[in-house]
Amino acid sequence: MDIPKAIDLNKTLLARIIAGLFTLLGGGAGPARISIELHRRIVRVLRPAESAVRRLIVVFARITGAKAPPPRPQAQSRSVPSGLARTGTGKKRQSFPLFDPRQRFWRQRPTKKAPAALPRIISLTDEGLRRLRESLNAPPVAEKKVQDISPLNLLRRLEAVAGALNDLPHQARRLVRALARRQSVPKLKFRTPLRPGRPPGNRQKPRLEVDHVLRDCDWLARNALPPDTS
Repeated sequence: MDIPKAIDLNKTLLARIIAGLFTLLGGGAGPARISIELHRRIVRVLRPAESAVRRLIVVFARITGAKAPPPRPQAQSRSVPSGLARTGTGKKRQSFPLFDPRQRFWRQRPTKKAPAALPRIISLTDEGLRRLRESLNAPPVAEKKVQDISPLNLLRRLEAVAGALNDLPHQARRLVRALARRQSVPKLKFRTPLRPGRPPGNRQKPRLEVDHVLRDCDWLARNALPPDTS
């Protein structure tokens, strides 16, 4: 199997999917608020796309034999003169997460509040008829208005996944360095970037293009190459 060609093909497909998500958000200068429905639509595509990119990084690191760069020198603490404060004016940047979030096998479901029942009427007295008339003529309960939310978190995630997709060699070196750090922790339970079982965002019945891309990338990361035993 031509693994480099498979990486390039899935990389092209994912780049097109991420560009489509940016378009839904209006690009970098999109609206300040978006609807919850739009937020959910984007997350349904973004989550499996992140998993697919993460698997491409794993495959790329193995076929290229990426080596961890030398450790960075520790930054020396600089004293701040009295009366001055450090202020950051740079744009906050989010790094792409190289490890799958661990699956939660237990999740507490929210309890649904039972609808208010009609008043119990034991006898059709004047008081009982009055209560029944009031309950039937009561105005309907207004539905809770769905408020818009900020798309800032989605934009940061999109920028992170797009940056990782455009620079796989750098992400592969990051992965090797992170794995080396994890090997030095004796009590750490999970040391691999891919969690066991199905990847995050996976659907048993693929419905979208990103579902098929995730399935191919997951197969590449788990089966196309021998496991990394380093």
